[in-house]
Amino acid sequence: MKVKKEDRRVKYTKMVLKKSLINLLSKKDISSITIKQICEDADINRATFYTHYTDQFDLLRKIENEFLENVKVYISQFKLRKADAALVEMMEKIFEYIKDNADLCKLLLSKQGNLEFQKRIMMLIYDSNIIVKPGESLKKGEEEYMYAFIITGCVGVIHNWLDEGMKQSSRMMANTIFNVVRSLPITFE
Repeated sequence: MKVKKEDRRVKYTKMVLKKSLINLLSKKDISSITIKQICEDADINRATFYTHYTDQFDLLRKIENEFLENVKVYISQFKLRKADAALVEMMEKIFEYIKDNADLCKLLLSKQGNLEFQKRIMMLIYDSNIIVKPGESLKKGEEEYMYAFIITGCVGVIHNWLDEGMKQSSRMMANTIFNVVRSLPITFE
């Protein structure tokens, strides 16, 4: 079965609506943003908005889902190769993606961001089948805590990197995280 390609006008409309919401989210909370404000900022009429989204929360959910789907692609590429160099390469690509979408990532990962989305990021990584196995000094059953430590630490590093204006290269950031994680009493499969 053929998947119908999205019309360029539809892509453009969705893009400007996403940008408008991101712009407005940098100024106020999602619950304070109206459809009218999004449409005015995007220079799109309300009927067009409702053709694609039910409300501002639906638009935000779809932006979050798209972000997660793009990160999944990088993770799935790593799972095919499973080597240290591939892990660093995957993390570098994720950092590049984050850099390319810095405004969105700052909003989604900020303290004002949706905590449910941040949990979804953690679960995405947790469920990605990059298996943490206990090393000699890590007792069986402590893997869950190690996952939580690694994931929240990585989110914190990304958050700081964004806040500091992404001065360090994506490669350097990927190597930094890799070296820290590699020093833990775990192995990855």
